Amino acid sequence: MSRAKGNLAEAKALQHLVQNGFEIVDQNVYSRFGEIDIIAKKNGVLHFIEVKSSLDYESAIYNITSKKLQRVIKTAQVYLKKNGIASEYVFDAVIVTPHQIEIVENLTM
Repeated sequence: MSRAKGNLAEAKALQHLVQNGFEIVDQNVYSRFGEIDIIAKKNGVLHFIEVKSSLDYESAIYNITSKKLQRVIKTAQVYLKKNGIASEYVFDAVIVTPHQIEIVENLTM
């Protein structure tokens, strides 16, 4: 996916998250392990969010591999330690397709 398409998907995801009661904390957080697209907060819980887009839901969700999730987890651990954060947290995804945007909460592999 081109960076422009990725940026558009992230913008749509941000808008959808805000509309669903999330407070955006940070975006495009990098560590030597990888990147977290969006960090948001809702009901006192920190959400580390991976944004994936495709023409259909299945193609997008299957692009969240265990290797990708491990990189997000390691980057989140660095972020939490660096910022002295000790709150509850989860790993989510926002799937963006031409016809829908869906939040997939609490990803596990």
